[in-house]
Amino acid sequence: MNRAEWSRFMTMYRILIRSSFRSRMQYTFNFWVGTAAAAIINAVEFALLAVVLHRFGTIQGWSIAESGYLYAVITLSKAMYRSFASDVHHLEKYLVSGDLDGLLLRPAPVLLILMTQNFSPRFGETLLGASMLAISLGAIFEDDPAIWTAIPLTVLAIASGAVLMFGIGLLTASSGFWLTRIDALQVLTEDAARTAAQYPLTIYPGWLQGLLTGLIPVAFINYMPALYIIRGTHGAWTLGLSVAVSGVMLLLSLKLWKFGLSRYQSTGS
Repeated sequence: MNRAEWSRFMTMYRILIRSSFRSRMQYTFNFWVGTAAAAIINAVEFALLAVVLHRFGTIQGWSIAESGYLYAVITLSKAMYRSFASDVHHLEKYLVSGDLDGLLLRPAPVLLILMTQNFSPRFGETLLGASMLAISLGAIFEDDPAIWTAIPLTVLAIASGAVLMFGIGLLTASSGFWLTRIDALQVLTEDAARTAAQYPLTIYPGWLQGLLTGLIPVAFINYMPALYIIRGTHGAWTLGLSVAVSGVMLLLSLKLWKFGLSRYQSTGS
C-alpha cells in the first residue's frame, strides 16, 4: 500500500468510525450500561485472582502487582483491538446470514467495513486496565526511576499486543470462508487463550506453555514483554520478539483473509 492509498484508507476509516459511533450513541443508556458492565466483569475476574494471591502471597514467584500488570496489559490490548476492529470477531453472522454479500457491493474494502461496523469504544475496560496498570507499576517500582523507562515500553507492548490479538482474530475469522461456523474455534483461539494469558505462564504445564507461545502465541501479548519490562530476568529481545511475532501474525492473517475472500461463494440471498 503506497502513501496515497494509505491516506485514502485512513480517511475512509475515520469517516466510517464517526458514522458508526453516532449510530450507537442514539441509544445512550444502553451504551453506558454495557460499558459499565464490561468494566465490572473484568474487575470481578481480577478480584478472584487477587483473593488467591492474598491467600498464598505469590503464584510461581509472581506477586499480586506483577500479576496485575499482566492482567492490565492484556485488558488494554483487548480493549484496543475490540474498539478498532469490532465486527471482525463477528464475521460468522455475516457468513451465515448472507449479509457479507451486501458488504461486497459497497465501495470500500470489506475488511475496512467490518473494522468500523458497530464501532464500540471500550471505555470501561480501558479505564479499568489503565487504573490497574498505574497501581501495578507503582507497586512494582515504588520510588525506582526505572518506572519512566517501563511506561513507554509498556505502551509499546500494549499496542503490539492489540495488533497480535487482531491478527489472531482475523486469522480465525478468515477460516470461516471454509468452515462457516467458527464460534467454537473463536472460543479456543481468542477467549480461552486470552483468559489463560491473564495469568503467569509458569503456572501451566509445559505442553500448554508451548501452545500459548507457539500455536496461539498470546504469551507475546503480556508475559514475554513483562519478563524484560518489569522483571528484568530476560533481555530486550523478548520485547523485540513480541513485536516481531505481532507483525508476522498480522501479515499471515491479511494474506489468508485476502485468499479466503477471493474464494468466498455468495449465498445468492
